[in-house]
Amino acid sequence: MQANTIIFWNFKEMDESHDIAEKLGFEKISEQTIDEYKSTAVLYKHKKTGAEVMSVSNDDENKVFGIVFRTPPEDSTGIPHILEHSVFCGSRKYPLKDPFVELLKGSLHTFLNAFTSPDRTCYPVASTNVKDFYNLVDVYLDAVFFPKCIEDFQTFQQEGWHYELNNPAEDISFKGVVFNEMKGIYSQPDRILGRVSRQALFPENTYGVDSGGDPKVIPKLTFEEFKDFHRRYYHPGNAKIWFYGDDDPNERLRILSGYLDQFEASSASNESKVQPQKLFSAPKRIIEKYPAGEGEDLKKKHMVCLNWLLSEEPLGLETELALGFLDHLLLGTPASPLRRILLESGLGDAIVGGGIEDELLQPQFSVGLKGVSDSDIQKVEELVADTLKKLAEEGFAPEAVEASMNTIEFSLRENNTGSFPRGLSLMLRSIGKWIYDMDPFEPLRYEKRLQSLKARIAEEGSKAVFSPLIEKFILNNPHRVTVELQPDPDKASHDETVEKEILEKVRAGMTEEDLAELARATQELRLKQETPDPPEALRSVPSLSLQDIPRKPIHVPTEIGEINGVKVLQHDLFTNDVVYAEIVFDMSLLKKEHLQLVPLFCQSLLEMGTKDMDFVQLNQLIGRKTGGISVYPFTSSVRGKVDPCTRIIVRGKAMAGRVEDLFNLMNCILQEVQFTEQQRFKQLVCQNKARMESQLRGSGHGIAAARMDAKLNVAGWIAEQMRGISYLEFLRDLEKKVDQDWDEIASSLEGIRKSLLSRKGCLVNMTADGKNITNSTNFLAKFLDSLPSDPFSETGSWHAQLSSGNEAIVIPTQVNYVGKAANIYETGYQLSGSAYVISKHIRNTWLWDHIRVSGGAYGGFCDFDTHSGVFSYLSYRDPNLLKTLDVYDGTPSFLREIELDDDTLTKAIIGAIGYVDPYRLPNAKGYSSLLRYLRGITDEERERRREEILSTSLKDFKEFADAVEAVKNNGVVVAVASPEDVAVANGERPGFFDVKKVL
Repeated sequence: MQANTIIFWNFKEMDESHDIAEKLGFEKISEQTIDEYKSTAVLYKHKKTGAEVMSVSNDDENKVFGIVFRTPPEDSTGIPHILEHSVFCGSRKYPLKDPFVELLKGSLHTFLNAFTSPDRTCYPVASTNVKDFYNLVDVYLDAVFFPKCIEDFQTFQQEGWHYELNNPAEDISFKGVVFNEMKGIYSQPDRILGRVSRQALFPENTYGVDSGGDPKVIPKLTFEEFKDFHRRYYHPGNAKIWFYGDDDPNERLRILSGYLDQFEASSASNESKVQPQKLFSAPKRIIEKYPAGEGEDLKKKHMVCLNWLLSEEPLGLETELALGFLDHLLLGTPASPLRRILLESGLGDAIVGGGIEDELLQPQFSVGLKGVSDSDIQKVEELVADTLKKLAEEGFAPEAVEASMNTIEFSLRENNTGSFPRGLSLMLRSIGKWIYDMDPFEPLRYEKRLQSLKARIAEEGSKAVFSPLIEKFILNNPHRVTVELQPDPDKASHDETVEKEILEKVRAGMTEEDLAELARATQELRLKQETPDPPEALRSVPSLSLQDIPRKPIHVPTEIGEINGVKVLQHDLFTNDVVYAEIVFDMSLLKKEHLQLVPLFCQSLLEMGTKDMDFVQLNQLIGRKTGGISVYPFTSSVRGKVDPCTRIIVRGKAMAGRVEDLFNLMNCILQEVQFTEQQRFKQLVCQNKARMESQLRGSGHGIAAARMDAKLNVAGWIAEQMRGISYLEFLRDLEKKVDQDWDEIASSLEGIRKSLLSRKGCLVNMTADGKNITNSTNFLAKFLDSLPSDPFSETGSWHAQLSSGNEAIVIPTQVNYVGKAANIYETGYQLSGSAYVISKHIRNTWLWDHIRVSGGAYGGFCDFDTHSGVFSYLSYRDPNLLKTLDVYDGTPSFLREIELDDDTLTKAIIGAIGYVDPYRLPNAKGYSSLLRYLRGITDEERERRREEILSTSLKDFKEFADAVEAVKNNGVVVAVASPEDVAVANGERPGFFDVKKVL
């Protein structure tokens, strides 16, 4: 991709394009050049229906399509969310159970999803292959405009909610994918706080209800209301349609006209308009409860958040940009004054609230603390107000303003969206205004507003710019809602009791015939869910052929050189004048007792000061001179080796003219930062503890996966010590130890530094164009010269694993996260590329159908770590526990009995290619090449695995059954689950789980 090439259409081509648009029924509203993103954008309106289309053309091969409907709900039954799930369950042109899954199986998509916001529903998709891209676009358009779900009550039941009764003698339960997803969300304190805050700020408009759905309210939704919502809002006249990339702009309109021409004009756009919330005349206060663990110390478990609605009308883009800078100044970095003062106060463990949020019609500002004592709630509120008042009176330090300016400007110019397609990021930026019938072009431009803001700050001073904003929108704004969240150890069980009583009442109102009919309907739904689609239906979904797939993996240019005895990997790639660098240090020489301090060591390097600079000054210097620096541990098994790969990676980026600053600052944080700030370190411990506790509730599957790995291999054990349950337990002990034995901790942090810093075992990775890499060499050499030649080390053995028993991590939750895993290399399995195809197929068929579709969990998946040999199953927001394990154990039989026609096998192969060789931006190409180098994976091996993937056969599927049989027979189980579900499981299978209570 040559991202520095600007596409200009000559006049003849432009005239022809507009003639074609006219013939296809589109009126050109405006055409503009977006210099910031080297793009030409044309806004069209479909004459017949009023649908608006933004067609953005450039040379980005990662093409993006999105269709967005304004979908403001009137209640919390979750209609927009349930409909977002349901439209993918078959359509007029693609009449199978789940075309979405067929796309997951056999597409080269770089993005494939949909999401529900408080007032809109987005359906975006992306691919680098033009044939694949148009296939995806067609399936999406048919799904949203002509879904089967509006005629199929069983889809509504499956994705939304239904009563489930397997046997007339048993209890009735609620089931539904969205129902269980939202039960998981309503179990997370941070999500509860965010929801309560938004609804309290907007009591009179659509934001005052939950578009995702409240589990207590979802069962009130009827099928008729569901159908009517689609009729009212899923019309072209209520749609904003986005295309982006290097494909033919005329072909985009041809595809669209085939769908849009089937509709007449509609008033849907008028019906869906979001009405603004009127501003309050006085502040309000809300107190809510959240589920806490029984027996948990609740003294410092309160949360408090102050929320302001900033304006009754949408703000201008200039004001929004200034507020964005203000937000970064207040909260954007550890050195930002509002963030720093709140955390240094010791009143709480971590920041809550998202700062400025401007993606809705009216912007809001939220900030607060969690881990607060009941007696300190008022102190937090006063501290927020006093700090903002002081900042309004005194202004910000010039260095802070310069750092924020450079950080935001660097981010805008770099346009590094990670694995998220750039075109989708721009779509979401544009849609934030376009959805409210404002100009869709202006959000894509920043240069003029940025220069204007910089000039204004230079001319008037930053205080004249930012202080009036603080005063007007926050300090003198009466539309403030303070939300206090109180821990309640009885809430989870109370909610379960209420749900049970509702279901008992439903059952009591049924006759024996009614119960028999419900049991029959339950079985009928399950039968439909588990019955495969007929081959002719599956063939209706368009797909690529193997001839469309390149035989070779994506090549990353790599030269291996040496500077001062240190290996340097160099990747000559166009990066728009940004230089990316990773400095890698060997972690294997650390003492075992220092291991769990490593994450805090890494964080301390960036959040403590030096002899000459406090941490605020150092942080500001990094912001002023670079695009950012991060430090973190990396751990992985290496296939065929006993010892794992354990490294510390220092990662940074800067404009080519600032590379000397980048390496000087890397040297500064590594060698000059002093571990002397006891209270600051304690804050970091508290922040990490709060983050881990939040992760337990929201990402229990990740906790379970880490715990299983720790039971199965050394690399897993090391990683779990630094980010799993073991780490949380360590942090809780360390919080007390900081006050009692700080000298020992500081000495250990210094010991880690001495063990790490050395040219021996160091590795450098550079990604930029060749000229900039060459120009960086002298600065890199100077950095490497400053490192000790040999490490100071006292090597200890790291060969440890957790005990292999089944374990239940008990937390207050309404849903479960269930895992099972084993090392299949220990059975003698030899890695083949076919394993990628098979494991992805298991995920998209057997697990999708039985864990999600009929099981009601939000997600079910498997993963094969080809480095360690661990094959694992995981579920996400799952209402089941033992039933899920039974599904996992059914996988070998599924594989032995599987029959695949050529089309299905081809789809599985193509899907695996997209997974193992994804589209990456240049910096990510360089970084992924580094990780392959550390793991000993050569280009020759990549080519061999790709050939094995492309030649996968039915025989490979059946043989793989023997490998995963090891998981069934010898696998270790870890579940993050509710105490009630664990008790039931141990009742059915006595002693199955060792119970570990962590919240």
